[in-house]
Amino acid sequence: MAHNPRAVVITGASAGVGRAVACEFARHGWSVGLVARGQAGLEAARAEVERLGGRAFVLPADVAEAKAVGTAADRFADRFGRINVWINAAMATVLSPVSDTTPEEFSRVTDVTYLGQVHGVMAALRHMRGEGQGTIVSIGSALAYRGIPLQAPYCAAKFATRGFLDALRTELLHEGSPVRVTEVHLPAVNTPQFDWARNKMPRRAMPVPPVFQPEAIAREVYRAALSAPREIWLGGSAAKAILGDAFAPRLVDRMLSTQGYSGQQTEDQARERPDNLFEPLDRERDFGARGRFDDIASDGVTAFNPVWLKVGAIAAVGALAAGGFALGAAWGRSSASPVQRPRA
Repeated sequence: MAHNPRAVVITGASAGVGRAVACEFARHGWSVGLVARGQAGLEAARAEVERLGGRAFVLPADVAEAKAVGTAADRFADRFGRINVWINAAMATVLSPVSDTTPEEFSRVTDVTYLGQVHGVMAALRHMRGEGQGTIVSIGSALAYRGIPLQAPYCAAKFATRGFLDALRTELLHEGSPVRVTEVHLPAVNTPQFDWARNKMPRRAMPVPPVFQPEAIAREVYRAALSAPREIWLGGSAAKAILGDAFAPRLVDRMLSTQGYSGQQTEDQARERPDNLFEPLDRERDFGARGRFDDIASDGVTAFNPVWLKVGAIAAVGALAAGGFALGAAWGRSSASPVQRPRA
């Protein structure tokens, strides 16, 4: 481990993607600030980070509370001297039709999944501006571009986060700030959220295949934190969803109206269980990074830089348009050719 290791703060670090990301940074010898609500999950994450070679600092906080997030940032900076990278991975969701979702549930998902990112960014910027360096990483989703049925509050929060970060980038450019902002948009991931998210549907929740292991996602998040591209899309499924919606949104609407319900539910009947929307479930039990879908989850994921995907898509559309124009011109010339009449 380096004598003066780099320092990262991760929200949502007690389980799921945030937990896997904490472990990935630990493998590279970083000092890791672990922000979450559940004490058992946080302590287990601390032990795992230290076993992997990192230095861990537990920072209990609910990201929906701006003051708590700011205090966590201050404590971490006091301990390690700086914050090189801040990663916003905390999230909450409700699996429910809009008509069955309460205003309180909408507010809570918004407070955690959107405002939690805002609070993290504001806390990180306060320290990074003073240091004259830093990278902020938002854990986003293909659902930041394409809404799906049964997760309206979550999709709306991810859309809002993307708009917020677009605005922030322009302000940082205006200031000439060295602080970097990057978004990593995820596909479906095998995390515990499907056993602790609030579910109002008749069957048990599941991620929409293809599904990827959180460790595969974490490796790409680590790379993105170092190189700081504007955005990275992970998995062909995420790229297809985003580009498909850009070019044929009505078609995607119809597909999701028929496939979006069954695709998010298993064949098993849902059962009464507690959820983590308002209170953490990992207060006394550690859930770890992975969920119950190991049998269908892939250990590797492809990262796409959307700059090149968009250039390719524009080029393809341009080529089709040029081909159509050429074909039309040729047809026009053929139609305008003089008719050869037989000689008298």
